[in-house]
Amino acid sequence: MVGRDGERARLATFVRAGDGRALLLRGEAGVGKSALLDLAGRLAAGGGQLVVRATGVEAEAELPYAGLHQLLYPLLPDAGRPAGTRLDATARAALDAAFGGMDGPPPSVMALGIAVLNLLSAAASRRPVLLVLDDGQWLDDASADVCGFVGRRLSGSPGVKLLVAVRSDTASRFDTAALPEAPVAALAADDAACLLARHHPELDARLRGLVLDQARGNPLALLELPAHLAARAAAPAAGVPEDLLGLHAVPLPRRIQDVYATRIARLGDSVRAELLTGALDGATARAGDGPAPAASYRMRGVDEALACGLLVVEPATGEPAFRHPLVRSSIVQLSTPDQRRAAHRVLAHVHRENVERCATHLAAATVDPDEDVAAALETAARSATRRGGALMAVSWLTRAAELSEHGADRSRRLGDAAFVAGQADRLSQARSLALAASTGGPDENPAAVLANAYLALYQDGDVRSTHRQVLAAVKKLRDETPGRPDDEVLHRLVSLLLAVSQYAGGHAAWERTHEVLASLGDLAAERARMYGSTWSDVVRHGAGWAGPIERAAAGLADQDPWDVTRLAVSAYHLDLLTPLRPHLERVVDRELETGATSSGIVMLHLIMLDQLAVGHWEAAERTGRRALALAVERGHGLFAHQTRAYLAQLAAVRGRADEARDLQAAVDAWARPRGVGFLTQIADSVGATTALSAGDFETAFLYAIGITAPGAFRPYAYQASRTLLDLVEAALHTGRAEQARDHALAARDAGLPGISPRLALITYGALAMTADDDGEAVAMYARAAAHPAADRFPFELARIRLAHGIRVRRTQGGAAAREFLAPAADALDRLGAGGWAARAQAELRAAGAVPRTPAVPAATVALTWQERRVADLAAGGLTNKEIGEQMRLSPRTVGAHLYRAFPKLGITTRAALRDALTRLDGRLAAP
Repeated sequence: MVGRDGERARLATFVRAGDGRALLLRGEAGVGKSALLDLAGRLAAGGGQLVVRATGVEAEAELPYAGLHQLLYPLLPDAGRPAGTRLDATARAALDAAFGGMDGPPPSVMALGIAVLNLLSAAASRRPVLLVLDDGQWLDDASADVCGFVGRRLSGSPGVKLLVAVRSDTASRFDTAALPEAPVAALAADDAACLLARHHPELDARLRGLVLDQARGNPLALLELPAHLAARAAAPAAGVPEDLLGLHAVPLPRRIQDVYATRIARLGDSVRAELLTGALDGATARAGDGPAPAASYRMRGVDEALACGLLVVEPATGEPAFRHPLVRSSIVQLSTPDQRRAAHRVLAHVHRENVERCATHLAAATVDPDEDVAAALETAARSATRRGGALMAVSWLTRAAELSEHGADRSRRLGDAAFVAGQADRLSQARSLALAASTGGPDENPAAVLANAYLALYQDGDVRSTHRQVLAAVKKLRDETPGRPDDEVLHRLVSLLLAVSQYAGGHAAWERTHEVLASLGDLAAERARMYGSTWSDVVRHGAGWAGPIERAAAGLADQDPWDVTRLAVSAYHLDLLTPLRPHLERVVDRELETGATSSGIVMLHLIMLDQLAVGHWEAAERTGRRALALAVERGHGLFAHQTRAYLAQLAAVRGRADEARDLQAAVDAWARPRGVGFLTQIADSVGATTALSAGDFETAFLYAIGITAPGAFRPYAYQASRTLLDLVEAALHTGRAEQARDHALAARDAGLPGISPRLALITYGALAMTADDDGEAVAMYARAAAHPAADRFPFELARIRLAHGIRVRRTQGGAAAREFLAPAADALDRLGAGGWAARAQAELRAAGAVPRTPAVPAATVALTWQERRVADLAAGGLTNKEIGEQMRLSPRTVGAHLYRAFPKLGITTRAALRDALTRLDGRLAAP
């Protein structure tokens, strides 16, 4: 190796270090990255390390986890493998799900990354491990994201190192992976001349100068161009040497590929077919230690290619492998479409046990309609969807439609592709696919109605016309289709109709929806009836659904992401969301990156709502800010204002009145003209809670009765039951004890305690707070405090304890009241519940106790260098896009850095950044 002393020294230090670390080599094609990877592999192997190698393959760049499987295969915990035989059940399940197993939950980037770290740690406990990845720019996105996650965390995994090489002229996910980088530049002029002289001493001065001029310090070009240019210069038709200088117009990688193309053209047909099949298969990359995947193509009869330097023999395996990634590219580019299809047919057979890999090759091998291939692609799409590959599923379903033998199947598959594209936030693509599914107009095509309705709902919050269109489509499909309508399309339309009705939040829309739902009879699945009951009005229709929800939640791993979110929404309305939250947290990152993006944002909403319910308010703030950034970035007006509504609720309970009112006003101004009653009800509840926290009980009462009248629960007003305590508390503080009592009795008589655990808790609390008889008050309070789920709702429980403590102080004195007031004050202070915490402290003082000093917030966590840099630029007024251009980050990554920085700085808005950074600098400078 000539001229690489600095790179060799850095790699030697990297390989021999005892701690875990990662390094990214970046340079142009042919500059020597692969040679440096080989050097690192030899150094590691010489030091007793286990070397595992993989190469990104362009033909598999869209196959989820193909690259990661290739890289980790020698370590996976199966019989006969050298390492990683002991893994915990969670890690094993994540790896199984990623690599094709259907048992267990589909993994997010974080869950799979943690599983990979566990696998590497198990392998390194026996022998240090070096992972070597060449051509990382061709790695599929899912694999690259996991490799980036792992690489950033290897400092805590001694004995494990990750070395990746990528081309500098090709964009990849590693560009934003934030891994340490080492540029690999072209050789200096003297080093280039030295390398050329060593390998081609026979060149005359003219050709030597021409090669040096053409190669521009690229080592591979210096090795390969001399023979090629010499042959061209000697050819009778070559003309004067100046003709060769025209090659400057051709990019250097292309010139090197031309060299390889000349050699390939001289090979026999059978050898070229072997090389092409190997080039299209990811298992033919340069090998490291350990076994290759069992289902992999092995090239045979390729001595001719070995002899001309296109292949090398891997010493560890004895198998032929491509000398350089550009050889693989040249072989594919020189092949004809028929030759590539023949190779893909061979590979489809080789990978017949792998649903997704087989389908990828079948799709590429098939030209004419073929129902078997179309069905295989459809099966692969279902598999990909459940593993977070919704975007890949759209491609496979579209290709399946192209290969369908019958028009009905073609339309159905295009409709499926449109639906998945809509869930993956590709709304324009969804509309195009839906229109292609039928020759009729958009109003005559159920798939087109679906696509257009999702677009109108998500982006504009148009619930009125969307409800009419979807309702008409359901009736049309019910009435005009002979026999049973297409169940899948019908179910999707019904689910969308229910979602639109929920957002509309009005009596008229829900009545029409329930009417058409009843008319479907057996055509309406149990899930549709569950959603219709729990999303509309839990007071009247929610009883009896807790059991079905819990049973359905037992099989989340086998459900599509949109089915998971719909079920979780039902669980939220019945206050059963907490058991589902771990699954949502596992899969949400996966869906936001490569899956059903819209479902991913809804998952963030649900995670936030459960964090709010169980008292994890700091976490809820972070989740909400993340959801808001994503919704705004994608132009989802509905989701953006829904997130603002939830953030307003959080600000209200925390006593941040100005923030709560600003968010409330923004939500109300957007939602009320559109008739989005779901959000206007939340806005009214925010007004009530904010006023209660501030002690403005009259305003709180007026907001509360705007949701529902005292002594009744307005039909289809989902906030009516959720704001029970707000109305009762506001009525009591404004001298409306009779109305407060009527409302508590109405909750009891409506059977709220039998519907959900939270409703049971607040009903018993309301009865205790409004009881005329002290004995009833004690009994009802005892029922509330002893409820098995009481601790799951700490804010409500603390409010009930506070109210009961106030009553006890007035009837029995301060000593008796402290039993209830002290835990209430502690809980409200710990939660950060603003006005309620202050009232509890005042009541404790009145009861003769010395109030506990309020908890001091934890010291601000230090910002990382990148978080600080992003925060400084944002404080200077730059947008996320402008920051991304300056720091070479995507706007989404910039948003993620701000989302992590805000809670560390103790702020919630961009406008507060400059002051927060100034305060931080002052603290850091203090002695």
